[in-house]
Amino acid sequence: MVGRFRKRICSLIPLKRLVYLISPNKINQSFYSSLDKVLSLKNVKFFQLRLKNISQKKLIKISGKIKKITTKHKVKFIINDYFILTSKIKADGCHMGQLDGSFKIARKKLKGKILGITCHNSEMLAIKAIANKADYIAFGSFFKSRLKPSAKKANLDILKWAKKNIKKPIVVVGGINNINYKKLKRAGAKYIALSSYIWDNPKLKPEIAIKKFK
Repeated sequence: MVGRFRKRICSLIPLKRLVYLISPNKINQSFYSSLDKVLSLKNVKFFQLRLKNISQKKLIKISGKIKKITTKHKVKFIINDYFILTSKIKADGCHMGQLDGSFKIARKKLKGKILGITCHNSEMLAIKAIANKADYIAFGSFFKSRLKPSAKKANLDILKWAKKNIKKPIVVVGGINNINYKKLKRAGAKYIALSSYIWDNPKLKPEIAIKKFK
């Protein structure tokens, strides 16, 4: 009886959206139905479209299809790098790396939109990002990443520092799976960025893999 009551109470509590989902490197036709299934689980807060060396025309076309899916599931749609196209694509915001242009210009262009910035393992870069009015700070790579194998490494100390000194949400990136994400969460991460574990998992379909993160 107690177990049944507890289960009923838990079903009434809304799920906390923990996942910052990043797209695979290539988008094929089957991707859209997979994305729809994954987002329907309601534990994804952001979806970032990260495509390199792509024409603007193709990016806009792909973004239009994705935007319909993210809107349906109330997920924030983020474009990687292309802050000038963010408004044209009607994305909710843009994520920038340290070599992706001027943060100050991006902030002026993205009035009313989300701006996230990668800060690797650097307190100095995080402080600078906050000064440029970033809406969230991303640290990583914490583990070996298939998506970015040569990425700079980060450690738990940067999360402990950020928890004390930064009031903006912290996103953790790089090689995160269903086991190692827990210690990042305990250290101060608000959102965990996932890509390969969801889209390139030899054992689990995307809609099954995403269920591992609560």
